[in-house]
Amino acid sequence: MGEKEFPLKEKLFVNYDTSLDLNGINGERLASRLHKIAQIGLTDDNGSNRPGFSPKELQAKKLISEWMKEAGLTVTTDGAGNVFGRLEGKDPTKKTILSGSHVDSVPNGGHFDGPLGVLAALEVAQAWEEEGYVPERPYEVVIFTDEEGSRFNSGFHGSKAVTGKGNVEESLKLTDLAGLSFTEVLQSIGLTVDGYVASKRNMKAYELFVEVHIEQGKRLERENLPCGIVTGIAGPYWVEFTFTGEAGHAGNTPMNDRKDALVAASEFIQRVPEIPIGISENAVATVGKMSVKPNGVNVIPGEVSLYVDMRDINQIDQETIVKQVKEAAKAIAEKHGVGLEWEEKARVAPVPINEENQALLKDALEEHGITPFYLPSGAGHDAMIIGEEIPAAMLFVKSKDGISHNPAEWSDLNDCVQAVHVLKSFLEKY
Repeated sequence: MGEKEFPLKEKLFVNYDTSLDLNGINGERLASRLHKIAQIGLTDDNGSNRPGFSPKELQAKKLISEWMKEAGLTVTTDGAGNVFGRLEGKDPTKKTILSGSHVDSVPNGGHFDGPLGVLAALEVAQAWEEEGYVPERPYEVVIFTDEEGSRFNSGFHGSKAVTGKGNVEESLKLTDLAGLSFTEVLQSIGLTVDGYVASKRNMKAYELFVEVHIEQGKRLERENLPCGIVTGIAGPYWVEFTFTGEAGHAGNTPMNDRKDALVAASEFIQRVPEIPIGISENAVATVGKMSVKPNGVNVIPGEVSLYVDMRDINQIDQETIVKQVKEAAKAIAEKHGVGLEWEEKARVAPVPINEENQALLKDALEEHGITPFYLPSGAGHDAMIIGEEIPAAMLFVKSKDGISHNPAEWSDLNDCVQAVHVLKSFLEKY
């Protein structure tokens, strides 16, 4: 018996409108390539399992590298495992446009998050190859390594290596679930720490990075639009709050003589979602991880630690959320007579998309009869890392029910192909 296969191409092609096959872009080819990538790391739930720096991620990269060569691209791989397929332009003195995404996944993720962005960028190059079109500027299709971070709970290793933003000393302290160090994981797929460090590129040679990605939300679905313009990428700001009270016997400690850390933390948790609403329509705050000590049925909680994830596409608004959340925590701790400490765990600046690139995407959408719709990205992407160095643009593709990081993740082939047309027009306008 052969290995299990998930019929993704067949499912994608059920309602495909073949009139979208024009200007060198081919829906069957895109569906076929999504299908073939989906079989690599296929889970029992028909999801994807391609951790960063894994043999499965490497296998997907090698397959796409062959497709890059078919499209006439010159393929290179750097010391971080990032793959670049380059097409020279008419004017080699002009800066390069970069487009792509990643092919790694969360442990039981979907088949569109990442691969669609890589294959959309490649489909444009393939269409140019068939049309005999040469762009004005050099063009590169990129596959970034380990965007999701499921291997080490710390992502964007590929794009951070390219920009030189990776903290190698911190990375060397990382271990995966199997106990392998960052160095050992690199070595397992033929990479080295020195090679990883040497992957830093001269970002001044690049004009722009543009990434196609599924929305992972419901806004485009509500508007019944195939794709939309991203206005900015909200950087995550993580703070760990620790409320410290006094553990005691649940039966022998009167209610008026308690310092219950969990009661204080619970009030704080209820307060957190109210804060972003008064700041901006793009602001969000989430309590997603918590530990209770001693965590016994008949013991008053003496210590509660929890993480708050705060985001906005505007840095001032992001900082305002953090400030108000900290103020709320302090006031609630004082009210309940418990101690409070906090520690910043992660801080990534939001990346705005400049209006000029939004305007060019608007023109490209209208050229294909699509009503321009603007929306923020609440999730982080490689464009967030690259966008700290050079201008970035993003195009979101409609997600069914907003589901992502899940085998049920789905984007209709008609929507995917229309997004490729928009990307192609956008790149040609540049």
